Amino acid sequence: MAVAISIGSRRIGHGHPCFVIAEAGSNHDGQLGQALRLIDVAAQAGADAVKFQVFRACKLYPKTAGQTDYLKLDKPIHDVIAEMEMPYEWLDRLAERCRELDLVFMASAFDEESIDRLDPYVTVHKIASYELAHHPLIRHVAATGKPLILSTGTSALDEVAEAVEVFKSAGGTALVLLQCTAAYPAPLESLNVAAVTGLEDRFAVPTGLSDHSRDPVVAPVLAVGVGASVLEKHFTLSNTLPGPDHAFALEPDELATMVKHVRAAEQALGSPDKAIHPVELELREFARPSLFTSQAIAVGEAFTRGNVIVLRKGRHGAGLHPRELRRVLAARSTCDLPRESPITEDALG
Repeated sequence: MAVAISIGSRRIGHGHPCFVIAEAGSNHDGQLGQALRLIDVAAQAGADAVKFQVFRACKLYPKTAGQTDYLKLDKPIHDVIAEMEMPYEWLDRLAERCRELDLVFMASAFDEESIDRLDPYVTVHKIASYELAHHPLIRHVAATGKPLILSTGTSALDEVAEAVEVFKSAGGTALVLLQCTAAYPAPLESLNVAAVTGLEDRFAVPTGLSDHSRDPVVAPVLAVGVGASVLEKHFTLSNTLPGPDHAFALEPDELATMVKHVRAAEQALGSPDKAIHPVELELREFARPSLFTSQAIAVGEAFTRGNVIVLRKGRHGAGLHPRELRRVLAARSTCDLPRESPITEDALG
């Protein structure tokens, strides 16, 4: 089983609450006020962390990269990314607002300079799915000595293994892997939530789900059910806002619904240990079966299947456990027993 790690004051791993990351991404639309409102919404929803994205278009795509069919925009992807850039100067304000609201401040950084600018403000780094193959970036994060959360969308298992080895060989220790399907939105049938368990079994690190589906409940609750230690979900102030990531993100009330169901699922999940829960005790006492007489039995009379029955005891005193039926049927009653009375050890002599 994976060993738990620390992100700030939070413990991440089995036996600890699922660490819920509200992914603001680039849904600030270049407005600091909107970014701050996103932090407020994440706190109100009950998330543990809020995460932005820090990148520079010139370090993501060449200017000649062309257009992407996914966005259906009549402009090159380089220009789209440039419009979504977050100023480094915002980092201090955003981190401070998170501290005020007891949220963990996070951001995915996509190049080494952005890692360096971000590092003073975070206790954990995040690398997005497409950068899983960016081994120099992974080594750069490992050198910070801070935990890394690494998404695995669009990657095969051997590619994930290679990235994990790069992180560890560069001195990285605390790692979380997130199952992810890189589609926006991702259809439910594409999510493969069970891979959360597969990744933990293979790499012995805490794992979780970066959920790009539009549904606020199904995948998050399933993730908790299979043991996810981390859950990440995009959110926005409104699906009607401009920008490529608003349409598939959760709106504020949906984000709150998601967190509520995650916490309820954790309560329902419990622990692997099978035990009698305190809420069961009253009915256990009232409805557990005992051996009863099905008709009156006289002293000295043999117990038979015709006069012995298994019944729930209700408010009667406890009779012998049904496992004792064979022993009872080999005995005779030492006393007169009325119909529907519990058969006790005293009646066997």
